[in-house]
Amino acid sequence: MSLRIVCVSACLAALFCVSLPAAIAQDAAAAPEKAVSYYRSVRPVLQRHCSGCHFAGKREGELSVTSVADLAKGGVAGASFTAGKPDDSVLIKYISGADPEMPLNGDPLKPEQVETIRQWIAQGAPDDTPPSLEKPVSPENPPVYSTAPVVTAIDYSPDGHRLAVSGYHEVRIHQLDGSAPVQRLIGRSQRIESLAFSPDGQLLAVAGGTPALFGELQLWNVAENRLLHAVTLGTDSLFGVSFNNDGSLVAFGGADNRVRVVNVASGEVKMRMDAHADWVLGTTFSLKNDHVISVSRDRSMKLTIVENGQFVDNITSITPGALKGGLADVQRLPAAEEVLAGGADGEPRLYRIFRERARQIGDDFNLLRAFPRLEGRITDIDVSPSGARFVAGASTAVGGSARVYTTADPAKVVDLQGLTSPVFSVAIRGDEKQVAVAGFDGTVRLFNSDTGVLESSFPAAVSTPPAATAAVGR
Repeated sequence: MSLRIVCVSACLAALFCVSLPAAIAQDAAAAPEKAVSYYRSVRPVLQRHCSGCHFAGKREGELSVTSVADLAKGGVAGASFTAGKPDDSVLIKYISGADPEMPLNGDPLKPEQVETIRQWIAQGAPDDTPPSLEKPVSPENPPVYSTAPVVTAIDYSPDGHRLAVSGYHEVRIHQLDGSAPVQRLIGRSQRIESLAFSPDGQLLAVAGGTPALFGELQLWNVAENRLLHAVTLGTDSLFGVSFNNDGSLVAFGGADNRVRVVNVASGEVKMRMDAHADWVLGTTFSLKNDHVISVSRDRSMKLTIVENGQFVDNITSITPGALKGGLADVQRLPAAEEVLAGGADGEPRLYRIFRERARQIGDDFNLLRAFPRLEGRITDIDVSPSGARFVAGASTAVGGSARVYTTADPAKVVDLQGLTSPVFSVAIRGDEKQVAVAGFDGTVRLFNSDTGVLESSFPAAVSTPPAATAAVGR
């Protein structure tokens, strides 16, 4: 090859290398801006951060953000957006700036999230929601069941006349004497993981969420069928809700490994604790209400000060292998600084809350007594108001069981008869004469506490044949 050819080739290569970036930049400038999908990009942000206060069941400021139509309609501040004009849109003004007004009591949206919504509005706010998507569940469009829902939580009212039962997007409150229709507390969380009546029976706390999207605490005025607060927290479900003695505070755990305490009157988070290393599945308050006890899949039970969120102690042994698996629930005895807990090894255990001597490596000093093991994993525990008895439920891969225990005498137990399906939730009535059990098969069963004999049963929700189903709850 001649020197001249080499030189020409080198010059052409250099020219190409210099020209290419400029050409790419020019093409990029000329390329149309990528379309922003409402359904895939905008809707998840609004669901996670805004729909706790602005959905069909609540409509703070008369605004719902659960559809493009509702968003366009707006609320008391007017239409949420002007298509093609993001800088003139109320929504952008509320969520942007150095100190955005919304989300109320929540972390501000990330700049890229605000920019996504801004671009969507600038592009004309197109609605690409799939036509086949069912209407959002609401009191006006309640869940319809093609099969009985898996029941993950139940609780008796303090007077023993009502039983709250988890469902799809709702809690169903059954009058056990049949004197009134089933009351339906319908919210936006698809899964209800835990629920608890307040000590006076006026309120119901509900923990759950939509997995991998948001966690939510709902506080309901049961008599008025009115949602007082819907507090959205984190990006996954919440668990293990409990009231303190006077009903002023609610504690709960979550899939984000955190424990939180919320003020019932205001709905504001009062305390957060981050010392757990896995999902927090159960909580309860100490007798004096100044500490929270929490249990987790990380095989620990932790003690935390309510006032400041300071982690104090591991109540359970820290010796590897002392617990054979994670803990699923914890309940305090009504008149003592003692708690019952159970989990993966199927063995209920009673612990003192406060350590009375310095920890020694390998000790399990706070353990007071263990009770006969249930087959499978303990999923739920409930203690009677007197503290004299408690009920525990368990599940295996294909079956389940439940047992009534006498707190002071581990040998005195009553097995509940005829259970074959995995048990996920149990409750004991205030007079200790009846226990309720529910789980995978969607049937609520009421047993005599003294004999273990089934007294009655009913479906958690009446199912409708699939052909007639408009909106399906599973």
